[in-house]
Amino acid sequence: MRTNAEIERVVNEYATMLLRVAYSQLNNRAEAEDTVQEVLLKYMEKAPIFQSEEHEKAWLLRVTVNHCKNHLASAWFRKRADLDEGIPALDNAELEVVSAVAALPAKYRAVVHLYYFEGYSTKEIAEILHSRPNTVSSRLSRARALLAKALKEEIV
Repeated sequence: MRTNAEIERVVNEYATMLLRVAYSQLNNRAEAEDTVQEVLLKYMEKAPIFQSEEHEKAWLLRVTVNHCKNHLASAWFRKRADLDEGIPALDNAELEVVSAVAALPAKYRAVVHLYYFEGYSTKEIAEILHSRPNTVSSRLSRARALLAKALKEEIV
């Protein structure tokens, strides 16, 4: 088990980032919050030993992405209907971009979020997602093309 100080440090340091990653995958704040709670519980229960803070951060990101994938693949998720939540703090241009990113397939949303919102390099994203850097670069390129097309259609 982890000490209260360790758990508090991880929550303070990583909870917001994990919430953003989960939200980018699930497009639902409540489900993203539940996912972060599950990931933090797993962190407390498993109490893995890390080589560095970067290793810890990568582990938390990987577990969050995996949990989101499992959630999206679940029968419960596939058979329910979403309520439109909206994002009130964004202006129209930002909302269009966020909506376009949210409409991307999950494999593209993950790399776009980690690259643009979290500031990871393609090599770091490849390590987090257990794929090759070239795959990440290809997905980023395809995602950019899809975003350009979607945003161009909304402008016209």
